[in-house]
Amino acid sequence: MPSGIGVLLGESINFKSDLKLIDMTKLMNCFDTASIYCGTYAKYNNGSLYGKWLNLSDYSDYDKLLTAMYEVHSDESDPEFMFQDYENCELFEKLGLLSECHISKDIYDVLEQINDSGHDVEVYEACLDCLGKMDFQSIYEYINNFYYGEYSSDEDFVQYLYEDDTFNIPNWVVIDWSATARSIMFDYFESNGHYFKS
Repeated sequence: MPSGIGVLLGESINFKSDLKLIDMTKLMNCFDTASIYCGTYAKYNNGSLYGKWLNLSDYSDYDKLLTAMYEVHSDESDPEFMFQDYENCELFEKLGLLSECHISKDIYDVLEQINDSGHDVEVYEACLDCLGKMDFQSIYEYINNFYYGEYSSDEDFVQYLYEDDTFNIPNWVVIDWSATARSIMFDYFESNGHYFKS
């Protein structure tokens, strides 16, 4: 387990207040295109793939989405929903909020928290790539406490730490950024250009 997880247990943290802002249009577009194909196991077992694509953004909450799923399959008295396909929902799948047989009632709460967090969906996906499977609240807190931003290389990230005076190095010191980055990256995670404290 990464040493940084201790913050979730009450250890003190060093929070970076100057994180890069994201393009909220990009974030909303991601949710606008998130959709599920809702069929049922009964139809599937009888050789039918009948169902309907439902865009998550068309429904304001889980109950309205559930109502729409029941309307699609109103010909069954107690449909057992089957999510045979989905698009732009990789994060939900990684968080355990969506699978072939399940869609969590918390999915809209998670969408709202991500939207309100000021971080792009890519940041959450990068964090999961670095840390592995975790529940959403742990990932959310980890990102809020240990996300440093997006950089084009380890060297650029380490130069940011230097300029931010993280290491208190005098500015007259000449630094081999490649060698320094290799050493410093033992204390950080990176995925798809996103950097986190380990």
